[in-house]
Order: sequence, then structure tokens, then C-alpha cells
Amino acid sequence: MPCLALPGFVGTAWHDAGMRYSVNVPNFGEFAAPEVFAEVARRAEDAGWDALLVWDHVVEQKNLRREIADPWILLTAAALATRRIRLGTAITPVARRRPPKLAREVTTLDRLTGGRMILGAALGAPVDDEYGSFGDTTDTKVLAERLDEGLHALDLLWSGEPVTYRGNHVTIDDVVFRPTPVQRPRVPVWVGGFWPNKAPMRRAARWDGAIPCTAGFEAARPPDVSEVRELVMFLRGCRAENGLADRPFDIVIGGMSPHGPAGRDLIGPLADLGSTWWDERMPWGDDLERTEPILRRIEQGPPRI
Repeated sequence: MPCLALPGFVGTAWHDAGMRYSVNVPNFGEFAAPEVFAEVARRAEDAGWDALLVWDHVVEQKNLRREIADPWILLTAAALATRRIRLGTAITPVARRRPPKLAREVTTLDRLTGGRMILGAALGAPVDDEYGSFGDTTDTKVLAERLDEGLHALDLLWSGEPVTYRGNHVTIDDVVFRPTPVQRPRVPVWVGGFWPNKAPMRRAARWDGAIPCTAGFEAARPPDVSEVRELVMFLRGCRAENGLADRPFDIVIGGMSPHGPAGRDLIGPLADLGSTWWDERMPWGDDLERTEPILRRIEQGPPRI
């Protein structure tokens, strides 16, 4: 069913928490050392950023033979090094995870952090490398179904109530998962995908936020205002169709921002359209694996408006 784009929407009518600012880094290269990742988190917190998000790859582009760390261990190190900043994944390929194991990991981290976790979720990429290399299906329709069932299973397990669920890919038979996450009714789930593909954003609209990749994402180029306007209107239409228009929802727009007034000039119009988070990203290339470039930007502080 198509989602209708509703006219006249501005961000303050939908989400009144104000604009917040995250830093987005890979789980490979220099970031793969837990002590280094913890230091990145500490410095981001000290510089006034609101969240640190980490990728969730097992091989990424396998021909590159990257040094890769488990994101949950990295996030644990960051949790112990910080007190305020939110922590999460961007994104976890839920279709290649066992929902009970993922539910326990996220719950444990949410309790360790006092309720600071965010779960970014999507299919993940590259599919051939991350799934096919291990004998898993590369059929994206099957993976999308597994993603949806996995997210539903997480939501049920996080309730702390008895759960029985039988999908095509996920089965839960009379299980109670306790303790529950600190955050209620669940750890926020932000769903990723490539915009203007509609299916991932329809999925996002059923959860707690959208964290899309837009045109030029590999170069960390900020999206055009017109692109964000179309995205926000589409999401708002989907939220209305799902009966969720009056509930908080995050829209996370990312790229590389300049320091100083130019950064505020970039972010202001995006906030006016309804974006609730700016996600600071680095362009793909040799610097992607290095901490120094992103630390330099982190220490300049977020482009607050």
C-alpha cells in the first residue's frame, strides 16, 4: 500500500525534542581496537555530541581483508568510558542474527548504559559478502522477511511477558526474557535503507526512526533540501496510515558538515523540515579506517543550531 505524503508538515509538530547530533564510524580499521573506540566515545561525549553509532559488519567488502571488530564489544567498551552519550549501531543486519541472542545483547547494553542504547536495523550490505560467503541466502526478499520477523521477535522478547511466536523464519515457544531493557516500551529501533527506495522507509515508519542513506552517501555529501522534504513527507504519510502520527519518531539525516556557521546553515533547513538528528559521517576512502580525521571533526563540536 502506498504511503501518502501529507502537506503542511513541519518538524516541530511531529517531534519536539529538538535537533540532536551523532557521530557515525565503522567497526573496522583503527576503530576495531576497543580501547580506541572507547576513547572516540569519550571524546565525542566531552565535545557535546549526543550519540556515537557504529557499523555492524562481519567481513564488509571481503576482498579488502579489513581488520574488523565485533560492534557489541566495542559498544561495551564505550559504555564503560561514558556517562551521557547515546550508543548504538548503524546498522545491524537483523536478518543474519539470531533474535534471542540479539535481544540479550541489546538489553544487557541498555542496562549497562542506564538506557542509552539505540538499535539501527536493516538488511545490511554487501549481501553477497556478508551473507553468501557463509552459505546464507542472498535473496533480498527472504532477507527482508527475516528482518521483519526478527524485529517483531525483538519487540516481543523485550516486553518481559510470555512470548509464543511462529513466523516463517523465527519461532519462539513460551519464553519469558528478563530483565527487560531500561527503555520502555523498547530500545529505540531506527531502520535504515537507501532512499528513494520506498520499502525500507515504509518499514522504518512502523518503528521509532529512519536512518536512510541518500544520494552521495559514499562521499558523505549532505542531501539536498528537496530530497529531505520528500523523505519526511513520505514518512509522515506512512506514520499516519499506521496510526502513529502522534507518536515521537526520529529522522536521522547524515553527511559531512563544516565547522562553524556554515554547519549551522546546513543543519537549520533540515531541522525545519522535520529531521531530528544530524549524523556526522566520513567519506569512503583511505581515511574511513583512520580515527584522526573524525576525531578532528568531533573535537570541533556538533553544528548546533
